[in-house]
Amino acid sequence: MEMLLMGACLSVLGLAVACMAFGAATREADVQTAAPVVEQEMVKPVVAARFFAEAPKVLPLAARSSVPIEALLLQIESHVRLEHAAAECFLEAPNAALLHSRTVSPFVN
Repeated sequence: MEMLLMGACLSVLGLAVACMAFGAATREADVQTAAPVVEQEMVKPVVAARFFAEAPKVLPLAARSSVPIEALLLQIESHVRLEHAAAECFLEAPNAALLHSRTVSPFVN
């Protein structure tokens, strides 16, 4: 019982330290540096940086090959049916060999 109480106290202490560190890391700095007026006038406004890079000029192979979405959906449905059949087969007769065997599906499990 004492070990359980000690573990709970250490967990609460660790949570408090983590909360204080998170609060210190996320608060905004209200302290402004005392810079001379001359230097403040010379500072040019910074252009907003873009978060995402420019779009690539050459499309990747996956984007160039136009595969209909219906074909992809049929492959996924087939994969789901095969996995469901494998699960039913295992539930009928549980066996370690069935559990670790590969399915007929072309997708990697």
